[in-house]
Amino acid sequence: MGAWELLLVGLVLALGLCGVLVPGVPGSWLVWAGVLWWALTSPGTLAWAVLVGATVVLLLSQVVRWVLPPRRLRESGATPRMAVYAGVGGVLGFVLLPVVGAVPGFMGGVYLSERLRLGRHGEAMAALRTAMRSGGSSVLAEFFACLLIAGAWLGAVLAG
Repeated sequence: MGAWELLLVGLVLALGLCGVLVPGVPGSWLVWAGVLWWALTSPGTLAWAVLVGATVVLLLSQVVRWVLPPRRLRESGATPRMAVYAGVGGVLGFVLLPVVGAVPGFMGGVYLSERLRLGRHGEAMAALRTAMRSGGSSVLAEFFACLLIAGAWLGAVLAG
């Protein structure tokens, strides 16, 4: 697979990560489709192993989403700005503290967004709790799964 094709696959994965944070966009399926495209055009068992792993992680994240409360983020006062802060925080956490840093990074992004909007620590913590209870936890589960898949893809591309 050439460099341009890898760049396009990376863009599909990035679009899928952004799509997880936008209601109604099948972001996790875009991430999976990007890995599928890469696996179909890349020879080797590593690509197929990443695809199988991505499929398992994606299916597990869908099960977790169904178990968690339904998404009612709009009713809780979630804004697109909050989604951007949460996404950037999740990615930064994932990179700075590999894998496990995505969870505190995501929640830190939500907290920072609410702290800037509301101005006080107590109100921002209450808003964070409300957002996580009203669907933020399911968004976090799906976003974390997509970050794992994108990280595995990037690791496989760099390794081989």
